[in-house]
Amino acid sequence: MQAAAIVILNYNGKKMLERFLPSVLSNSIFPIIVADNASTDDSIEFLKSHYPQIQLLHLAENTGFAGGYNKALRQLEGEYEYYILLNSDVEVTQGWDKGLIEFLSQNPEVASVQPKITSAQIAGLFDYAGAGGGFLDDLGYPYCRGRIFDSIEEDMGQYDDTITVDWSSGACMAIRASDFHDHGGFDDRFFAHMEEIDLCWRIRSSGRKIYYLGSVEVRHLGGGTLARNSPKKTMLNFRNSLLMLHKNLPKSRFLKVYATRLILDLLAMLVFVGKGKLGDAKAILKAHIGFFNLKNMYNRHSMASNLPSGSNKNIKSILWHYYAKGKKQFTML
Repeated sequence: MQAAAIVILNYNGKKMLERFLPSVLSNSIFPIIVADNASTDDSIEFLKSHYPQIQLLHLAENTGFAGGYNKALRQLEGEYEYYILLNSDVEVTQGWDKGLIEFLSQNPEVASVQPKITSAQIAGLFDYAGAGGGFLDDLGYPYCRGRIFDSIEEDMGQYDDTITVDWSSGACMAIRASDFHDHGGFDDRFFAHMEEIDLCWRIRSSGRKIYYLGSVEVRHLGGGTLARNSPKKTMLNFRNSLLMLHKNLPKSRFLKVYATRLILDLLAMLVFVGKGKLGDAKAILKAHIGFFNLKNMYNRHSMASNLPSGSNKNIKSILWHYYAKGKKQFTML
């Protein structure tokens, strides 16, 4: 069995591959595999002509981030001890992959680890996805050190540490192959967004740990497949948050949380309407409808009740801290 593989999921991402793949090739020691999610652009032709040394996995249809990675990693099962899942719009630094895999090999109790993720758009700022390590509040809202909602901190070395976190970012996460497969991989229903948070919740419920390694840095562009201001992204985030809570919380706890989420999500709809973002307001309604359509398509994970709060940080409501108390940085919490 080989040590590790860097697996990049691609969907119509020729421009991202042109821009970011050179840094991955020049700064990595492990083999690179591109799994193509049935792209309709000329991504495959570009890779074959410019990077014939890269292994390609051809997926028959686009099943999103969750389904695409599940299919790709099933093909690789048994070949590698570790996977590094990397978005196609990430610029990496020298030794990044070695650092992540060495950390996992030296800490057998850790299932997954992410690096520090800064912005490839604005130098010196943290990125939206993962930033300095991610957490969940009791209502299922994710937040990060370095980024809470739309407030993004400058990277001044304040999160160059190594800590346990609630989840590792799908933009760049190293994970033991055994942990990925033993815990069922990503939930296909999610399609995209928050599937890594759900997987990390299930992994932690079995007693395994998730870590952030601030000594390794990558830079993420973001929005390479779906723009951050897209109503579809809004729908996926709200819907998948509910799916995650439904499958990972005890039923009695979920019902209480859902009642609160209904009120908060209604308020979010009104805020979007007030800002003239009708598409986002409709997206929240579609999210709840989608949740009810999908919620019974997955058996609850029996071990999830071992973590009723789902978090290491024990923040009841990040919304309350952010909007009511004005705590817009992690150090204020």
